This record gives sequence, C-alpha cells and structure tokens, in this order.
Amino acid sequence: MPEPVVPSLIRATARLQFRGRMTLDDATALVPQFARLGISHLYASPLLVACPGSTHGYDTVAYDRIDPALGGEIALMNLSSRLHAHGMGLLLDIVPNHMATDDHNPWWMDVLTWGRASPHADWFDIDWTVPDPDLRGRVLLPFLDRPLAEALAAGALAMQYDVPSGLFFIHHHSHRFPLCPTGYGGLLAAVRAPGQVLANFTTLAMRGGPGAEAQVALSALRQWAATAEGRSAIARITNLHNAAGNAARTRLAAVLEHQPWRLAWWRTAATRINWRRFFDITGLVSLSVERESVFDAVHAYVFSLYRRGLIDGVRVDHIDGLSAPAAYCQRLRERLGRLSRLRPDSALPGAVIYVEKILLPDEQLPAAWPVDGTTGYDFMDQVAAVLHDPAGADALERLWAACDGDAQALEPMVRTARAHLLDHSFAAEFNRLVSLLDAALRHRGDICKTDDMQAALKTLLMHFRPYRTYFGDEAVQDHTADVTALNAARAAAMPCLDQDQGRALENMMRVMSARPEHAPPVCVRRAQQAFEHLTAPLAAKSLEDTAFYRYGRLLSRNEVGADPGTLSMPVAGFHACCADRLRHYPDALLATATHDHKRGEDARARLMVLSEMAGEWETTVQGWFVGNGATDTAGPDRVDEIMLYQTLVGAWPLEPFANGTARQHFRDRILGWQTKALREAKRHTGWIDPDVAYEDACAAFATRLLDPAISGDFLHQMESLVARIAPAGALNGLSQTLLRLTTPGVPDLYQGCDLWDFSLVDPDNRTPPDFLHRAALLEQSTRFSAAAATWRTGRVKQDLIRRILSFRQQYPDLFARGTYEPVTLNGPDRDHAIAFIRRHGPLRLLVVAPRLPLAMRPGADTLALGREMGLSLAMSAEGAQWHSLLGDVPQRITRPFERGNVPLVCLIHDADISGRLKI
Repeated sequence: MPEPVVPSLIRATARLQFRGRMTLDDATALVPQFARLGISHLYASPLLVACPGSTHGYDTVAYDRIDPALGGEIALMNLSSRLHAHGMGLLLDIVPNHMATDDHNPWWMDVLTWGRASPHADWFDIDWTVPDPDLRGRVLLPFLDRPLAEALAAGALAMQYDVPSGLFFIHHHSHRFPLCPTGYGGLLAAVRAPGQVLANFTTLAMRGGPGAEAQVALSALRQWAATAEGRSAIARITNLHNAAGNAARTRLAAVLEHQPWRLAWWRTAATRINWRRFFDITGLVSLSVERESVFDAVHAYVFSLYRRGLIDGVRVDHIDGLSAPAAYCQRLRERLGRLSRLRPDSALPGAVIYVEKILLPDEQLPAAWPVDGTTGYDFMDQVAAVLHDPAGADALERLWAACDGDAQALEPMVRTARAHLLDHSFAAEFNRLVSLLDAALRHRGDICKTDDMQAALKTLLMHFRPYRTYFGDEAVQDHTADVTALNAARAAAMPCLDQDQGRALENMMRVMSARPEHAPPVCVRRAQQAFEHLTAPLAAKSLEDTAFYRYGRLLSRNEVGADPGTLSMPVAGFHACCADRLRHYPDALLATATHDHKRGEDARARLMVLSEMAGEWETTVQGWFVGNGATDTAGPDRVDEIMLYQTLVGAWPLEPFANGTARQHFRDRILGWQTKALREAKRHTGWIDPDVAYEDACAAFATRLLDPAISGDFLHQMESLVARIAPAGALNGLSQTLLRLTTPGVPDLYQGCDLWDFSLVDPDNRTPPDFLHRAALLEQSTRFSAAAATWRTGRVKQDLIRRILSFRQQYPDLFARGTYEPVTLNGPDRDHAIAFIRRHGPLRLLVVAPRLPLAMRPGADTLALGREMGLSLAMSAEGAQWHSLLGDVPQRITRPFERGNVPLVCLIHDADISGRLKI
C-alpha cells in the first residue's frame, strides 16, 4: 500500500446510503473509484446501531458503537485507512434529535421499566405532568392494534418472562413492554416463591427504583427461574395472566394498571401522546439533547471517532428538532475544536459541521450557529429555479386551473393541509401548547378564554412560514428574523380574528418572543419551546409531505427546500445567492440530489423543459385528458392524473424497453410512486385509512396507460415527447451539475448520480447503484465531445464531474476562496446562459452554463447546438491564453456558444497553467 497522503481540506463529497446492500466493507472497495472521480470525502448515512433491519439508520437504538450489521468499528477503521491512503476523509451523518422506541433501545426500555425513577427519565422529551390524570407520571404507549379493552378481550396481550434480563414483559405482536420490578412481589407471592426472593422484591418496592437492591432482586429471580421449580412457577405466573377467561384478563388488566406506562390504540397517538416524536412518527422519540448529560452520552463515541481520525466532520440531522440549536452547535463546535489537537497527524485539520436545515428564500442560517453551512437544499432550490422559464407560467397556470376544484394555488392548499394536520396528527401537541401558553399568561396576570386562544393560535400557525423561531434557545443571539417572521404571521392572522381573539394573540405573542437574556420564567420557556417544536413538523408535513403531492402545476419545483409556488428565479437572483454564500458560508454543501428528494435530479431537469413549451404541453395534456378516459373510471381525478403524466415524462427511460421484464419493472416503480403520492396527498386516501378502491382504480389506469396492447397511441405520443425534450433535459442536467461544481460551496454527489438520475421518491431513490458499471465507464478516456456523442449512457455527466473535480483537486483555493464575479450577457439570446468568473491570484476560471436549452435546438445524438446563438460576454479576453476543461476553446471567448459544439464552457486562464493542467 502506498504511503498515506495527508488529506487536503474538503473539496467534494459523495453521499453513500449504508444498509441494504451497502456495508462498510463495500464502501472500502469503492474508495479508489471515488478518488478517481475527484471526491475528497465520503459522506456516510448514519452508521451507529439502528433497529434490526433498518433501511436508513435514522432509527438509532445505541450511540456507543458502529452497527455490527455494517461491519462494526473494525470495518470503519479499514474504510478510514483506505480513505487516508487516497488523501480522503469521511463525514458522518449523526442523529441527535431522536431515537427509536424499540426494545433494542436500552435507554427507552429503562424508562419504560422504571418510569420517572429511571435515570434516563429526563433524557427523552416526556411530559410527566400532563393534565390527563391517567397519564400523569406515566408514558403513553400507543402501539396496540386495537383499543386496550378489545386487546385484552381478544388475548392480544401476553405476559412472558425474559431470562437474560430477569424482567417480565407484555408482548403484543412485535412489541414488548417491560413490567416494573417493584410490582413483582405480588406476582411471585401468588406462586409461593422462596422467601428470600420475596424479601428482595419487598425491599425493592420500598426503594421504588433502580439501584443495587434492584440488581440483587433480579439476580436472585434469574437464579431461581433457572431451576426446575422456578421455571414451573414462572410458567404458572404467565398462565394466570394469559389463560382464556375473564379471571386471567382481570388479573392482567390489574397488572397493567400499576405500570409507569399506559397501553393505547395506535390511533389515539395524535390526541393523547405525552412525549415528543419525530414529526408524527410514533416509532421515534425525541431526546432532550440540550441537557449536557444527554449531549455527552449521545456524542461520546462520535467524539472518540473524531479524535482517533476515523471521521473528519459531521452532518447534523434535523437541527430544527432540537430545543436549543444554537447552544447545541456551539457546544459541538467547542468539543470538536478541543479534540482537534489530539488527532493523528494524517487527519484533516479542523472539523466540518453541516446542518440539515430548510431555509426560506429570504432566510439565513442564524449567525449564532458556528457551522460550515447547510446540507445544500437551498442551492438545490436556487439552481432549479434559475433553469426554469418564467414565460411558461401563464400556460402552466391555465392547465393546472383546468384540472378540477382541488387545483388551487399553493398557499391556500398549504393552509388547508396545516389545519388538517393540527386536527388529525398534532392535536395533542397543539392542546399542550395552548395549556402551556395559558399557564404562562396566567403567570403574567393575563387571562384569556381557551376558545379565543385556540382560534388565535391556530390562525397564527396557518400563516407562519419558516420552520421555527429560536426564542426558546439557550444561547443569546440576534432575533431580528424571528421577530419579523412572527410579525408577518400576526399581520396575516389578525384580519381573521375577532377582538377577543386578537387580544389573546397579542398576549401570546409576548410570551413567544421573550428572550432568555431577559430571564423569563420557566413556564414561558416551556411554552416557547412547545411552539417551536410544533411549527417545524407542521411546516414539513404540510408542504413537503402533503402539498407537494397535491399541487401539480410543474413537479420539477416540488422538491425539498423549494417553494413550488415560485416557478423561476432570474439569473441576477442566482448570482446574488452565490455571492452571498461565498461571503457567509463558502464551504456549504451544494446538493442537487439527496436520499429525501421527491424525484431524481435529471428527472427534474427534463421536466424543467416543459416550462419552455408550456403552451404545447397544455395542449398535449388536454388531449390526454380526453383520450385516456380517466373520468370514466373511479380514479384518478384530474389532479392525480396530471401528476402521473409528469412523473412518466420525468422518469421515462432514455432507451426503449429491452424486454417485457424491463417494462414491468418501470411500471412497478411508477405504481409504487403513485401509491405513496396518493396517500401523502391525503385527498382520497391516506396511510391511516387507505381507500383501496380509489388506489386500485388509479393503479389500473396507470397500468392501462403503460400497456402497449391497450394504449399504443398514448405510448407513441409519450415516447415522441420524451425523445424531443430529452436532449434539452440532458443539457439542463449538465448545466446544474456544472453550476454545482463551480459556484461557491462544496459539491455533494448523491450515490449513483454521476450518471443520469431518473429516480422517484424513496424507496426508489435509495436503490443501490451499479458501481461496477460506473467504474468501467470511468476508465474510458475520451474527448468530452466524444462522451457527449454517447450522452444517453450518462458518461458525459460522469466525465464532466471527473474533469471539474480533478481541476478542483489541483487548484482548491480557487474554489474555496476565489472570487465570484457575474459576467453580463448581451444579445437576443442572453437569457440562454449563466456566466461568471472565479478568480484567485493570477488564475481565472470562466464558466458559461446553458439555460432554457430547448430553443438552442440541441442535437438528438450529440447535444451540440443546432443554431447560431446571439449571445456574447461583456468582458475583455484579448491577448489571454485560455485552456478548456470541456471540449475545445471557442474561437472567440466572448461568444462561448458555437453551433455544432456542446454548450458547456469551462475555461482556465493562467500564463503558467498549460504545463501543469492534468484533466
């Protein structure tokens, strides 16, 4: 093995989704391939121990080790060693916000075992003082498949003894819930257990919680249970509670009554839950990571990995789920900085911290967060918006309005979704917030009617746009943006309220905007945090997980981090975003695909083309509405139908189906997307109460459309449309790739996206890529124009990435700290390009990316321009020697797009570069 290369600072990341068919050993084998591509850091999905069979790793059950299912720490050490040998590093996705409510989670199980006496009782965000007397001091467990009384009557609950732990459990399908040992004395006395065993549990009942007495009692029970007498007695205990008949059911109900938890039907979670979940997922419980003891326990092993040089930075999942994000980031930065001095010499200097954060277009990361930037959703929105044609808005709006009554504008659609979610998913959280606000107001001497508070608060939540405010944070910081957001929501809400409701809102606003440096009482702080813990999931669920599946004007804008109501962004706006990122977060990640995207980056790029031919698209779809006869069946309606057509256009393969199996595979992917889309929309069907008849009708319609024997005319039209727009879609895909690689920030490559990405929403977008195929293509060395001549293979995209990343590797400072200088475009075709210069010392990089490429008439086989372009750069290039990273140098630098050439320009100027440039 060659001598390890000391890694340089982060230049480009490659995101890998572990689990499934990707282990740490698999990733180790891929390191040379990523090094060849020009990647500086692998970017790993969560690697710590997750639920058995987890497909994503965000359902953590233990923070103290690498998941053995992935190969454990030894495999991570091998990966790290291979990365270091290639001068590369590793970023780790960490999940400090929540854990799985799974019996493999020892912290959670300890809370269920001992209740408030558990040392982990305050590690989770549990409301032990909920007004409901049945839940006060207890944890609601809404995991039953039916109401508790029915579960007892049906024998769906069973008591079993677990030998390794010495605990009794209640089993219900795959769930098991521990019985508190303080009550074991009564169970054991009924079968005349040995006196010392009974005495031990009598003492434990007096102590009321875990400790040495508990260990002694459980150890004695395990020993006795291992004897023939003990096994027989344990069997009698379980039979007394599991046998058929009312007597056993009554005994079991009595045992349940004395537990530190309450079993409940899963449907009651929305109205009764007394602990904070990740969004509305009852399988994930939120941590109180703002507590230093919890922070230390969650991060100790991650810090050990960093100190030993096994990882080089972190990506923090769902930062807005934390109670105190600024305090968390400051603590995280301080700890990593302190450990940096202890790292091996071969490790990267410093530590990068990225946060998963959804930003509004006019929103900035809080300055109090000492992080390197976001994970790139903001760039994904910006680069997509600038590549859409604003001229298509009117025709797209007409087509959308023609669908049916549900084809509304986005904003009222989101408000409707928020109201539904507050009533059906977050009712418990909303009611708790009202209760906390009421307590805070009473502390201030302000008394408001509950009805007025509820009406005012619900209306405010309908109009609150960002994910959250940060008044509840523990760090002193600038709250100007928070005040602006609250005031905007209040201004929108007030016209909808009567006088008493308006007064209630004003009073609540004063509570929600109190600052920690003004020492507000604890009741105020709790109300603030409850508000901020509600607005974040409400924003995500109403837009990304509901409206994105209801609003179908143009699906290329329905993407995480984007505002689908904004079709496009002017080039000047894109330049402003890039310049702002260079000033504030020059090392922020730039993404165009993620494990959470709604459709692949190149599917979106193809759909962008429809904005250039919106009138023709309108006519085509209206013809399909008439010809395909969806209204003659039980489904889909027009909204679901137009979304299906767009999904087909975006995902349609570049090559004809090789055989019936390939066609069936495509159909299955579409049907999987369709079912998820229909349920997420929650219009006709949903996850909680699926309307099987409607879903089946929609599936039958899609299946009929994709059957050549039935829908030959439609398929011919679809294939013809895709064939016509696919070259322009490919240029859009290459354009956003070029911009991701060259604008300020660190380009992130999602797994497999070095070739075309026409994936759909998860789980489709998490399908393991064919890395062997990609490796073989990567070894093919040709001119860029030759790669473009076989563009359908995707190698042109891979070659573009390799060429630019290779140059970044040779000249990292140009991209890390070089200037960003927009170049003015002149001529009648000036809207068809985005141009800028990056400058560092004597080195200049000129980038010209295509925009609105359909009118450029790209060649069907070569992507080359099919006409002369009236476009010139307002810059002086006389006497300068330029070198091209992509294809030939234009004959005139100021007229970069030449007929017959692929319209992607990346030129270098440096008097001494010709002998050093290696691409």
